[in-house]
Amino acid sequence: MKEKRATLTDPNDLVSSSGKAHAVVLDAQLCFPLYAASRLLTRQYQPLLERFGLTYPQYVVLMVLWERAPRTVGEIGERALLNSNTLTPLLKRLEAQGLIRRQRAAGDERVVEVHLTERGELLQAECACVQDALRNQVAMDPEKLIALKAGLDEFLEHLRHLEKTTSCG
Repeated sequence: MKEKRATLTDPNDLVSSSGKAHAVVLDAQLCFPLYAASRLLTRQYQPLLERFGLTYPQYVVLMVLWERAPRTVGEIGERALLNSNTLTPLLKRLEAQGLIRRQRAAGDERVVEVHLTERGELLQAECACVQDALRNQVAMDPEKLIALKAGLDEFLEHLRHLEKTTSCG
């Protein structure tokens, strides 16, 4: 028997076709398809990045540095939305691979700057194929992907500016 899926087409409609409150129906949640899509997309990246010895979070950090380097650890964390407890070991691994170099800032020794090594800079050209390969695998209408990206960028901007979270109680 095929499970009935709830959808949320009207934000004011809080009850699914089965009579259950949308607040507790998985398919009516915005968070779940974002979470699931993120996990599945990251899995698609895995074999593409494996040949370069990279994980997806390492690739994200390298993309941040390919945009502009050097950057401080704080700038990288902010741009990549990574906490320092995640970022620090990740940077250590990238440094051990010879892709980056960490160094204390001359003006303020509390600040750590992250520089790309020559090998890290050269990796950018090698990784250029990753996006094309992924685009081919996803095989969606480019217009839809552009619209999805624009909508997610807008949504992310809203989330970034939330000053406090709300709770159920």
